[in-house]
Amino acid sequence: MPELTLYFKPSCPYCSKVKTFMRENKISIQEKDISADPQNREDLIRIGGKQQVPCLVIEGTALYESDAIIQWFKDNWDAK
Repeated sequence: MPELTLYFKPSCPYCSKVKTFMRENKISIQEKDISADPQNREDLIRIGGKQQVPCLVIEGTALYESDAIIQWFKDNWDAK
C-alpha cells in the first residue's frame, strides 16, 4: 500500500463523508487535522498548494474532493 495521509477539518461535512466511508470500510491511515495544528495546515499547503480539505496525500501527491477520495479507496484499497 502506498503511503497515505488524510488532511481534514472536523467541521467540514465533506471530510466527515470521507471519514465515515473509511470507518465503515475499516480503512485506517494517518490523519492530520489542519485546525488542530498549524503545522498540518502548512504541510498541506506545501504539498498541494492550497489548504482545501479533504485531501488525501498519496505518496506525496494531493488528491482533493470527497467523491474522488472515496473512489480512490474503492479502486485501490486492499482490505487485509
